[in-house]
Amino acid sequence: MTRKTYFLNMGPAHPAMHGVVRLILELEGERIINTEVEIGYLHRAFEKHAETETWNNAIPYTDRLNYVSPLINNVGFCLAAEKIAGLTVPERGQYIRVIACEISRVADHLTCIGANAMELGAFTVFLYLMEARELLYRLIDDLCGARVTTDYARIGGVKADLPVGFAEKFRAIAPQIRKLVADSEALLTKNRIFLDRVEGVGVLSREDGLAYGITGPFLRSTGIPYDVRRAHPYLVYDRLDFEIPVGSRGDNLDRYLVRLAEIEQSLRLVEQCFKAMPEGPHSLAAWDMKDAFNFQDMGKNGNTALLPRCLANTCRTLAGAGRDKAPGLLVQDPALVMPPKEETYGSIEGLMNQFERVMWSWGARIPAGEAYHAVEGGNGELGFHIVSDGSDRAYRVRCRPPCLFIMAALPKLLKGSYVADVVATFGSVNMIAGELDR
Repeated sequence: MTRKTYFLNMGPAHPAMHGVVRLILELEGERIINTEVEIGYLHRAFEKHAETETWNNAIPYTDRLNYVSPLINNVGFCLAAEKIAGLTVPERGQYIRVIACEISRVADHLTCIGANAMELGAFTVFLYLMEARELLYRLIDDLCGARVTTDYARIGGVKADLPVGFAEKFRAIAPQIRKLVADSEALLTKNRIFLDRVEGVGVLSREDGLAYGITGPFLRSTGIPYDVRRAHPYLVYDRLDFEIPVGSRGDNLDRYLVRLAEIEQSLRLVEQCFKAMPEGPHSLAAWDMKDAFNFQDMGKNGNTALLPRCLANTCRTLAGAGRDKAPGLLVQDPALVMPPKEETYGSIEGLMNQFERVMWSWGARIPAGEAYHAVEGGNGELGFHIVSDGSDRAYRVRCRPPCLFIMAALPKLLKGSYVADVVATFGSVNMIAGELDR
């Protein structure tokens, strides 16, 4: 009897493919014989963009890599540049970066689990986890003035200190997030319909995971406890206590359970940072403050006598950027670091320094050299290899996107499964096209 197969396009228009990837399935009935993965539907040319902008001006492009956890991307790029320059961010700045990264990681895992559950029919779980993510997005909005395109880290530190009451806001929402996650777990983890869709499906062996260069929750689901934060500690992760959740079977169920456990570990890390982080300067009295736009208007009108006696009461996009915050937060090197906003608005030197830091051929100059620095992204090892020729921008930027290697292994994961299994397996990949196609 002649064996007959046929080809089926799944994506890019298929809802589960999110419009950014195309799978060409070779089928025998509904069983998948072979798969061809076609990427590149959201190519952003991140690496070339980063090579055409000055060092700090390239940071907004990193937001668009993994746009579900952009704060981690910001920090990873800055750490690589700082490695070349030999810069060490002050302790408070390091703790703030960890807080930002772990909040972003929780948002990433909530999105992955929630979206995958929705595509498998568990719409209530999606609503619960999006409610939890919304709480974090509001916190991120308070931190940097944006929900998704954060642009928070800077070479030598971060854009601004933590807003007043930030720790209290986190402590208020943490129990709500834990409850929403627990409610979702109660709906899914022992649900027979969900288990039938994910248990024993999309199995990745340890050997294949290592051979393909896969990292992150995908690799840890096979039982290998590789985590960049523990294997190659950066910032202050070596001072913090956290566990590395692992699975044993490497299937879709284990990947779901690993991400679920990592949410709790990230919340614990943030709570530890708030306890261990050095205290910053106290808040200034209200009469000592003026709005930043008032500084600008006063300068235009020639009323400069009062400027040295005041500090800027900035909007939340600039909150914490004051002169009193900078000594404990940023590397004090005017050749690399943006000046506080009230100096930009209140003195000619500050205005000139700001202008020079952002203008082509006048920007910060990293010494010639090259470095690779990796951070633990939402999907695994996110690395930046940067080459500097001593100019005001990178000579060469290369990004190691963690989900590229998982997508390379997708045909092996899908072979022998059914068409309906594609949704569950592809959802567990947590493919972020901006990072994949970079």
